[in-house]
Amino acid sequence: MKQVLQDLASGKTIVADVPVPNVRSGHVLIQSHVSLVSAGTERMLVDFGRSGYLEKARQQPEKVKMVLDKIRTDGLLPTIDAVRSKLDQPIPMGYSNVGTVVEVGAGVTEFKVGDLVASNGNHAETVCVPKNLCAKVPTGIDAEDAAFTVIGSIALQGIRLASPTMGESFVVTGLGLVGLMTVQLLLAQGCRVLGIDFDQRKLELAKSYGAQVVDLSKGENPLVAAESFSRGRGVDGVLLTASTKSSDPVSQAATMCRKRGRIVLVGVTGLELNRADFFEKELSFQVSCSYGPGRYDEKYEQKGDDYPIGFVRWTEQRNFEAVLDLMASGKLTLDALKNRKFSIESAPDAYDFLMHDKSALGILLTYDTKQPAKDRNATKTVQLKEHAPDKLSAKPTLGVIGAGNYLGRVLLPAFSKTSARLKSIASSGGISGTHYGKKLGFESSTTDSETIFDDPEINTIVVGTQHNSHAHFTQKALRAGKSVFVEKPLALSRSELSEIKDAYEEGALVDGKEPILMVGFNRRFAPLMKKLKAAVQASSTPMSIVYTCNAGHLPADSWVQDIERGGGRIVGEACHFIDIARFLVGAQISNVTASSMRTNSEDCFDTATISVTFADGSMATIHYFANGHKSFPKERVEVFQAGNIFILDNFRKLKSYGSSAVKASTRQQDKGQTACCKSFIDALASEGPSPVAFEELMEVSEATINAWEQIISS
Repeated sequence: MKQVLQDLASGKTIVADVPVPNVRSGHVLIQSHVSLVSAGTERMLVDFGRSGYLEKARQQPEKVKMVLDKIRTDGLLPTIDAVRSKLDQPIPMGYSNVGTVVEVGAGVTEFKVGDLVASNGNHAETVCVPKNLCAKVPTGIDAEDAAFTVIGSIALQGIRLASPTMGESFVVTGLGLVGLMTVQLLLAQGCRVLGIDFDQRKLELAKSYGAQVVDLSKGENPLVAAESFSRGRGVDGVLLTASTKSSDPVSQAATMCRKRGRIVLVGVTGLELNRADFFEKELSFQVSCSYGPGRYDEKYEQKGDDYPIGFVRWTEQRNFEAVLDLMASGKLTLDALKNRKFSIESAPDAYDFLMHDKSALGILLTYDTKQPAKDRNATKTVQLKEHAPDKLSAKPTLGVIGAGNYLGRVLLPAFSKTSARLKSIASSGGISGTHYGKKLGFESSTTDSETIFDDPEINTIVVGTQHNSHAHFTQKALRAGKSVFVEKPLALSRSELSEIKDAYEEGALVDGKEPILMVGFNRRFAPLMKKLKAAVQASSTPMSIVYTCNAGHLPADSWVQDIERGGGRIVGEACHFIDIARFLVGAQISNVTASSMRTNSEDCFDTATISVTFADGSMATIHYFANGHKSFPKERVEVFQAGNIFILDNFRKLKSYGSSAVKASTRQQDKGQTACCKSFIDALASEGPSPVAFEELMEVSEATINAWEQIISS
């Protein structure tokens, strides 16, 4: 299918061929009829993409500080690579879509196949949208009108925050698409409205709706106009729907308002506020969040948990419904807001029009609905290139499941440098998989992961999905007799580990030999870690290890912190450090104890200490701390052994104290990801043993789960 993407690095607008997304639980799959380009938001994205690196930095000063901090801790080259990788990822455009439901996910009873719905879906021929971000289009409303639903909800939410009452006077500053819809909605509320803008066409539209206007292009004074408009009392409120870096609109709004007036920022402006302006009048100032309550709440949007109507009357979805009802009643008219229509294939022309015509309002993208998809599964896989003749005989033929940032930026480039044949990559939405697939030389991209398991040519599967699916995909691949590289963690529970063990044993019966299972414990393959291992092996005496990880804060609502999906940071990341202790000591783990800092009822337990003892008498203390400062290096390993001390600082410097002289450094941080992937592929190609024994992987994984169980139970 076709989908509109924006390349933030080059500024190009791309109509890409990507697989049709899978319908997920709590979502609906929609075949698009029409979608609306957001003149404000999407113009800013295109403008950002088309600007140079210096201008991009000027537009995001907070990101510049993050980059500088990363340079200090990780070095220049890794930082440059990370920035380029971030900009290299295309983003889907659009969030105002209308189409027909073609499939509903598990748990969806509000919609059925054939319903015409408005949603915040992207510009794509088929979109998968959470049920709470969809609303049925009433009979009689044209699809092109319904495409304005989401933009109208942005305007409506700003109005709800301003709480206008009949007869009040309001100013709308900025008469773009949102501003002109705001004007109509305020008038429908029985308010008097004064519109302010530079564009005469937009001002004429506002006048035609019944508003009074101020033409800034003619030098008209908005403060004088507002004074007259409010009959000398000051306006009751101001809605700022403009897009500007200037703080003048906020300052003017404060001057225009009566005592205890309301100012709501719906658009984007500068925010250098004068306290005196707000203090003397006791003004209220509020920033409106998109479509309404529920926005950016994962439980509402992704999991489908609605807010009780008795406590939250107007959610995102109910705002969508209210806008559609206003359209049906004729109180919100849209014909005058429509500028141009383009087919999805001509989307780049639509964005060129948007960028060159600053007065552009409603630009619509249309889709061919005459031929609905006959076989949806057939479009879930897209060929990216022909078979590579020199790779057809390669023993490791890879199928990849997942296409997240770490997998795409680090691991997949590492695999692409090996002798493996890159056959297919599966991702839930299809965009990231197609992007990385094209970039790295995969033969196909799919949203149907079953094709990876069913393909007889694929003998090796790389799992890089969210943590809660690692064990499922791993055991499924093993039972099919395929080797597996799974990004850590291997599993989230003891029962999952037990199932993996059973699957591993079953997999060996498929062709008479054990498949290779590898977990992405890359740090043991880092150049400086290997040197450290060689140094401690010179003595047979037990060692004491202190591993400090300055993990940094991660919000409680991150998917990694979600126990069901991510398993928590101890299982998800601290497993690396238990593995390193096991690697350096070279003896079995005999005991694990762990405890964490308690701060409040919502503690994520990610500031913790784990103590590990080994069969040879060695011990390791792992400090995984989320309460430090990010300017401090992330990782530090200290090994005390036989009168010597070895220190590995953030995988960049290794030094020793004592009789054993060890000193080494690298120009850039290397945590061993490339070497880890290569060792796995080399083992497959040579039919040699696994780089890390299966029993050792299980041992480390069980020790990690043991530590986590102690932390959450204490």
